Amino acid sequence: MAAPAPDAWEELVTSALLGTARRTPPGVAPGPEAPVALLDAAAVETVRRRAGLRPTRASQRPQPAPEDTRPPLPAAAARRLAMLLADRPGTGGGGRRGTAPDLMELLPQWLATANARGYAAPPQVLPALLDAARGRTDLRPAALAFAGSRATWLARLNPDWRFALRATPGGGAALPSPQDTAGVRLLWEEGLFAERVALLSAIRAREPATARELLATTWATERAEDRLMFLDSLRTGLEADDEPFLEQALADRSRNVRATAAELLSALPGSALAARMAVRAGACVAVDHTQDRPTVVVEAPHECDSGMERDGVVAKAPSGRGERSWWFGQLVEAAPLVVWPGRLGGRTPEEIVALPVADDWRNELHAAWCRAAVRQRDAGWARALLGTPAAPEAGGPGAVSLAERARLLSTLDSAERAEWVAAFIATHGLSEAFQLLGVCEVPWAAPLGRAVVDALNIARDAGSYPWSFSGVMGLAERCLDPAEAGRLEGLMAVPDEGEDASPGAGGYWAEAFQRLVTTLRLRATMADELEAAEERGMA
Repeated sequence: MAAPAPDAWEELVTSALLGTARRTPPGVAPGPEAPVALLDAAAVETVRRRAGLRPTRASQRPQPAPEDTRPPLPAAAARRLAMLLADRPGTGGGGRRGTAPDLMELLPQWLATANARGYAAPPQVLPALLDAARGRTDLRPAALAFAGSRATWLARLNPDWRFALRATPGGGAALPSPQDTAGVRLLWEEGLFAERVALLSAIRAREPATARELLATTWATERAEDRLMFLDSLRTGLEADDEPFLEQALADRSRNVRATAAELLSALPGSALAARMAVRAGACVAVDHTQDRPTVVVEAPHECDSGMERDGVVAKAPSGRGERSWWFGQLVEAAPLVVWPGRLGGRTPEEIVALPVADDWRNELHAAWCRAAVRQRDAGWARALLGTPAAPEAGGPGAVSLAERARLLSTLDSAERAEWVAAFIATHGLSEAFQLLGVCEVPWAAPLGRAVVDALNIARDAGSYPWSFSGVMGLAERCLDPAEAGRLEGLMAVPDEGEDASPGAGGYWAEAFQRLVTTLRLRATMADELEAAEERGMA
């Protein structure tokens, strides 16, 4: 049999695409039998191509995965992890079923506990763990910490797990020590972007000045998006010595870099930018003593000059927003809060927030103070703006939205935060509490847990359906202290249905409370499986 032409397959493909009426491959006669002849020729050529393949040199085997020196999971905890991972969507076990716990929602807490105990992940569950983290971005930090360096080793072999390389600074590669100046210099100048960010962050955590000097060596030649990311890394350990570098960044040709530099400088109350903003904001706000009671008056700026723009004030207002109020809000937000008592008659933050504000500027002024309190982590001003949780209108004097209240709460310590939210729920119920509960430490403190359970009980007695509170109920399953399960047992029975109750609501509530109790007990068992192993290891 004669050897086929080198381009025989391409000729067959061309004929098939054009049709045998327009073109026939070599050796095939035109006519009604041409299509069959074409297919026969293609079959022969396919067999020949497959049979004629020559073996190639075997590719190099990957390097072995690094050792994980952490202690292994105890057997019971390892089985529990496998069960949790088997319940994720797409495995045939996911979904919420009656009174059964939603196991996938318990995985974050299990991972947090396992990471706190310092256990190593069983190698056989790593693929399932990476698959779970691929589908849930909120799960990735804890999952990758638990998976350890083997996660990045696996991620290099499977494109579906590349997120692990992006999420792990330096892609899991070892960083040179700060004392290795040549290695640091080489990686900083020639490394990948993720490696450079990891290097800068690592040095910043231990030697802020060295990190700043390293960044300055290449700052002028970096791309705008890279300058922005590097500048953002200075948030960690931000200190007064960063001010000269940040002041220079105010003249950067990138607007985003300038804005970030201005934001960081405004978080340094002693910086020159903070002082300039204090002068500008102070010129806009005063106390009028000519009225029946002292009243705050606002005179917003009439223009956004070049100095304001250099200090990070964005001149163009968003659509639907007045320019003067837009500029005013940015000035107050960036001004140090410590200047206001002196500017407004020596009053405390509570007294200042309680003052009436003329000409409908109250919300604008208080919202800017809210942003400043969060940026400057000022708990005193945060308390003043939050007000008392029992205040009418479900909010404090200055907090104009639930999102702002949640951000203000984040500046308080965990115990004070839980106490405030518990009192808020006791007064206003659960309808607006979901966002506030999200910033409270897990497991919830006892007063907060009792407030949530009491409010759920009240909602049940009111006759509404439980799915009106499904968000809070889901949070309770994940955040309520398992020790509260005993208090909930009395709510698991189906109550008598009142005249005004929604049809069947009592049965749905009983099912919801049964699921809550089952979940709390399962969480207690999960914790025992990890705690007991630790105690055995210490014995």
